[in-house]
Order: sequence, then C-alpha cells, then structure tokens
Amino acid sequence: MTDHSSSADGAGEGWPSQQPAPPQLSAEAARSQVAAAWVRVAPQSNVPPGQVAVPSLPPRADRPAAESKKDKREQAKAERKAEYERKRAARKAEYESKQAARASRKGGGKVSASTTSAATTASAEATAPTAGADPSAAEGAPAPARSGVKGPDARFDVPRPGGRLPSNGRSTHVALRATLLITTCVFALGSCGVTGLVIGRSSVSVKPAALDGKDLDRYRLTDFPVQSAAVFAEEYASLCMTYAPENTDKRRESLSRYISAGVDRDCGWNGKGKQQVKQANWDGTVEELPEYGKNGRYLNIQVTYTGGRTTTLSVPVYVKDLAGASGLRVVGNVGEMPLPIRDTAPALEKSEEVVDQELSAQLREQVLAGYFKAWAASDTTALTRFTTPDATPAAVSGLAGALTAPVVQEVQALAPEGTEVGKKPTYTQGQAVPARVTVVWGGGGADDAKAEVALKRSYRVTVVNTAQGWFIKDIHGGVMDPTGGRADTPSTASPTAAPASGASAPPAPAAPSAPSGGASPGLPTSPKPAASAPAH
Repeated sequence: MTDHSSSADGAGEGWPSQQPAPPQLSAEAARSQVAAAWVRVAPQSNVPPGQVAVPSLPPRADRPAAESKKDKREQAKAERKAEYERKRAARKAEYESKQAARASRKGGGKVSASTTSAATTASAEATAPTAGADPSAAEGAPAPARSGVKGPDARFDVPRPGGRLPSNGRSTHVALRATLLITTCVFALGSCGVTGLVIGRSSVSVKPAALDGKDLDRYRLTDFPVQSAAVFAEEYASLCMTYAPENTDKRRESLSRYISAGVDRDCGWNGKGKQQVKQANWDGTVEELPEYGKNGRYLNIQVTYTGGRTTTLSVPVYVKDLAGASGLRVVGNVGEMPLPIRDTAPALEKSEEVVDQELSAQLREQVLAGYFKAWAASDTTALTRFTTPDATPAAVSGLAGALTAPVVQEVQALAPEGTEVGKKPTYTQGQAVPARVTVVWGGGGADDAKAEVALKRSYRVTVVNTAQGWFIKDIHGGVMDPTGGRADTPSTASPTAAPASGASAPPAPAAPSAPSGGASPGLPTSPKPAASAPAH
C-alpha cells in the first residue's frame, strides 16, 4: 500500500498535472465579459444624480466603418473609369494585332519586332488590372470579347451612359437612322402625290370626246330620226307625183295630212294630165335644214314612173320629237333634182396570175357540172357527194328550183401563188383553191314562154384538195370586171361576140389571185369577151 502511494506521488511529481479546460463561452457572453472589464478600467465621467452611467463600448471588429454616399459614388466612378480604360486598352491591342497581322501578310509573313512588342505591351496592359482598382474586381471582371466567337462565351461592349457605341454598332445605328429617314421622306412624297392627283382629277371636269359636224354628216351620227323621216318623205313623194283629174279632191285631202299650212296642197299640179309612180325610194342623201336646226332635214327621194323615167325629189321634213320620231311634217314645197352623177369605174390593178388549165377542165367536167345541178334543185343528198363536211350554208342550201338546167360555161382555177408560167402546179392535201365559174341557166320557170330564156351568172367557188378528190367548200355570187370604164361611152365599149352556150372560153390573161383557203369577195376576173344580151 505504501509503495503504491509513493509511486503515485512520484508520478505526480514527474508529470505536470492536467487541469480541466476552461468552458467555451458564446460570443455574447464573451462580449459581456469584455464590456465589464472595459467599464472597470475606463475613466468614469461625471454622471448627473439620478442617472446611471452607461459606458461606451468598443467598436465591433466585424462591422466595417460607415461609408458616405459621396465615397460610394467616387468608388463606382473609379471602377467605371478603370473598366473603360481596360476595354480601351483591349480594343487598342486588338487593333494593333490586326495591323501586325496585315503587315505580316503584306511583308510575306515577317513581322517587325517593334510591332510585335507594341502589340504584346498593349495586350499586357489590357490584361493587367488598373492601378488603384480592387484586385478582386479585376479578377472577377469579364474577359474581353474575342473576335469571331459566338455563343455564351461571346462578349459585347456596352457603352457607358452618354458614351458612343463601338465602331460596328455605330455604323449600323447610322445606317438604320438613314433608312428610316429616307423611308419617311418617300412615304411623305408619295402621300402628297396621291393627294394632289386625287384633288386634280376631282377638280377638272372631263368632257367626253365629241365629233364635229363633218363627222356627224359623214357617218350620219345625228339625233335626227333619218329612217322614219325617209319613209314619211317616200309616202309624200309617191302621192305628190301621182295625179289624175278624176282623183283631184281625194289627192288633195291625202296630201294635206302630210304638209304644213302654207305648202301647196296640189303639190304643184295644175289639174291636167295623168302620171303614176311605180316606186319611190330614199337615196341616202341628207341635207341640213337651217331654219329648223337639228329638227329638220332635206331628204332626196328617187321616184320611178310607170313609163320608165326616174327623177329625184327633194323633200323638206320637220320632226318635233327626235327621241320618239313623232310629229313629222313636210314644211315646204318639193323640188325636182337630177339623178346622182354616174362616174367611170377605175380599172383593176393586174398582177401576175397563173390559171391551171388542167385543173379547170377537171373541175368543169367532173365536179362543177353535177354540183350545180344538185345546187339548183337544193338536193341535199346529192350535194353531200360534192361538198366538204365543213362546207358553208350557202354551198349546201341551193336555189330551191329558182333556176334550172345549168350549163357550166367557163372555169378558171387559180394556181397557188408563186407558180411559174408553163410549169405544172402541185397541191397539198387540204389546200384550198379559188375558182371563177360562169354558168348559163335555162328554162328558168314553170311558164312555157320562158323555156327558151338563158341567163348567164358568175360565181366564186372555193374547192379543197382531199385524198378522195376535189370538193366544194364555199360559193359566192358575182365576179369583178378588171377592165373598168363605162359601157355607155362608144370609145371605151368594145363588144364582141360571146361564145356559144356550153363551149369553153379561150384562155384569159392573168388577174389577181385570192389567198389560199378560199375565194374572197371582190376577186377580179381576167378580161373575157363581152356576152351578148339574153333574148327576152
């Protein structure tokens, strides 16, 4: 027991005794102890009676000193300035690097040392933080924008308030403003032009085009009812020029229904002699009646008497209601005038034309002889043997027996244009050829007295070449005389004997040909012997 206690004491002497660790105090408890110690050592001030002295506590180490608003503004300004300088240096470094690269390309890849060092220095200045600036702010500042980089890593320069945009953004902004300005000006000018046009058109009265008096007379474009007035004048002229002593009173009564009060009721007749009008027709002549203006006209009426004489009567007619063509009255005595002047017809211009004699004979014997027999009788069944499927109504209708016993006297089939004289023409399938045909009709009627009457008629026939032969497509009546002149002058008339009925005429000189595809109206014929007048 003794040894153990002594050993225990010795062990206690050789090692330091382990004291228990002081208890850990909270921050508030520690602060309270520091405050109490501060009060004990701090000098006491005079405290008025009845009040407790409150010691002033030391400032907190974790609370920064209060900053004024002015200091904050200065600090923010300094930071913006540092950021601006940094960006400016970065742009300068980028520009100098581009210049160095451009100089390298021009110099064959060699870059001067000064240029390289300047670019390196500018780049280092742009990268280093500005003096006086917070290093932490410099470390957290965004990296400068890299050329050609897109996406989330791209950086865009934003100017400070009141500053300028970068060079590329500034040019875009200027272009946008110029575009808006030009567009506004264009719209303004267009609006002014449209407004002026509308106002101008509305303020100017547009007058319809009008024809002068000569055009109105030439084309008979008047308000005067010419047709109604012409019929009225024809009736009056027929009554006026027909007279007989036994019908004097009845004639005077009939005439009084047409004339005004001052017109001669006997129409110039003295009561003696007889005369009968066969027909009275308006010849189309209109002359203005100045005394009545647009309501009056002189109309010329051609009167033919039963004895054969023909004359022209000028009748003044007044119409009260132009729109309704009513209120007509003969307002003056008539005047007898000569017939319209007959003049000489000009000769037709003759051009080179080739008549195919072989085709003419073939058509005369094989096609036209049978066709005109069926056409005269309007035999539709027989006509289908000679006509094309697309033949005209005139070619397939016929004369319904008005003429009979046709004899094809002459046929002139015109060769295609460009055919040389003496050479045989060629025809393609479906080609149309015009032909001039002369037909002598006989026995034209049921009366036996007309059995020996022969009538010569001329036709323009269009024939078409098909795989089955030649067929009729169209027919027109009448053929032009190319000689012109007038028959009542002995110096120009040169009648010759006509060929016998049924005989073919001698070849005729050339005349203008019709275009391919059918004969046209007014196709001239070649000069041929004048035919003798048919016997009556």
